[in-house]
Amino acid sequence: MAKSDAPNFLGIPMKWVSLLMLVAQTVSVVFAMRLSRTLAVEGPRYLNTTAVFFSEVMKLTCSFIFLSNEVGDPAAAVKTVKSTFSRSGVELLKVSVPSLLYTVQNNLLFIALSNLSGAVYQVTYQLKILTTAVLSVIILGKALGTTKWCSLLILTTGVALIQMPRGEVKEVHGDPMVGLAAVLSACFTSGLAGVYLEKILKQTDSSIWMRNIQLAFFGGILA
Repeated sequence: MAKSDAPNFLGIPMKWVSLLMLVAQTVSVVFAMRLSRTLAVEGPRYLNTTAVFFSEVMKLTCSFIFLSNEVGDPAAAVKTVKSTFSRSGVELLKVSVPSLLYTVQNNLLFIALSNLSGAVYQVTYQLKILTTAVLSVIILGKALGTTKWCSLLILTTGVALIQMPRGEVKEVHGDPMVGLAAVLSACFTSGLAGVYLEKILKQTDSSIWMRNIQLAFFGGILA
C-alpha cells in the first residue's frame, strides 16, 4: 500500500491539526476579549479601535511574510505590492469596501462582548453562516440544496433558543439588547464582506496574501 503524501504533523493529518488550532484560537480570543472588556481595571480602558488597528498591523505583517515566501524573497514581495497598488484605482476602491465592513465588524464584536456572555455571543455569532449563505444566493447566484436550507433553519432555531430566559437571571455586565444588536450587525457585515471579497477574488489574478495586505492596509487606516 502506497504511503499517503498528505501533509501531517507528528503523524496527525494537518487538516485535523488546523481544525484543533482554529477551535483553540476562536475560544481563546473570545475569552480574552470578554475578560478584557469586563474585568475591573484602574484608569481608562483601552479603545476598541486601538485593538482593531494593531490586529490589522499584525495581519499585514504576517501576510507580507507569506507573500515573500510565495514570490521568493522580500524584495520581490515589495515589488509585487507596489505593482498591485499602482495598477488600478478602481480595483483599490473595490478592496476598500470589504475592508471597511471587516473594520466595522471587528468594532461591533468588542461592543457585543462588552454586553453579552461569552457563550451567548459565541452561539449567536454563528448566524454569520446564515447571512453568508443568503447573501451568496443573492449576490453570487449560488444554489443551496434542501439539506443546507434545513441546516440553516436548525442553526437559526438554536440561536433563537439560546436567547430565551432560563430560570434565575444572573447579573450581567452591560446591556444585553445592545450586545445582541451588535452581534447581529456583525453577522451581517461579516457575511457581506466575505461574499463581496469572494466575488472580487474571482475577478482577479492576485494571490490571497496580496488581497490580505490590501485589506489590512485599508483596515488600519479606517480603524
